[in-house]
Amino acid sequence: MNNKKEKLSDKIKEGVSVQEIENFAKKYTSEVFSALALLLATISSLFSFFTGSSWSILFAGIGAIAGLIFPNHANKALGKLYGMLRTQEKSTQIIFGVVKLVIAIFVPFALFAVLGLLGGSATHLHTYVPAKTKTKPPEGK
Repeated sequence: MNNKKEKLSDKIKEGVSVQEIENFAKKYTSEVFSALALLLATISSLFSFFTGSSWSILFAGIGAIAGLIFPNHANKALGKLYGMLRTQEKSTQIIFGVVKLVIAIFVPFALFAVLGLLGGSATHLHTYVPAKTKTKPPEGK
């Protein structure tokens, strides 16, 4: 474990090569575009480029409430969406990513609504579905 920390600290000191960034982006294309879209949506909402932050907060709240009330429907719809994206070719994933970036700039509240939906369904999942643990309960109980 200590070797891994040393390697990480050496890596930080050395920096990251362009090839490593490209390999990471190729492997995690959808995640990179999602993170960039969230960053752009946050900046667009914060500085009120096209819509204000109040719309983003409102739609994130509506999405979270919908995810809490209808978790099965939300999980099914989001599963179909992300499952479809996962099975596409890289070029199609890049096109979807660019569309997500454009939506994040011009209509950021739509991205925050999906984010709220994810958060609401995840909250419901972790609140009402027991976690599977590998540890046994104490003997005395």
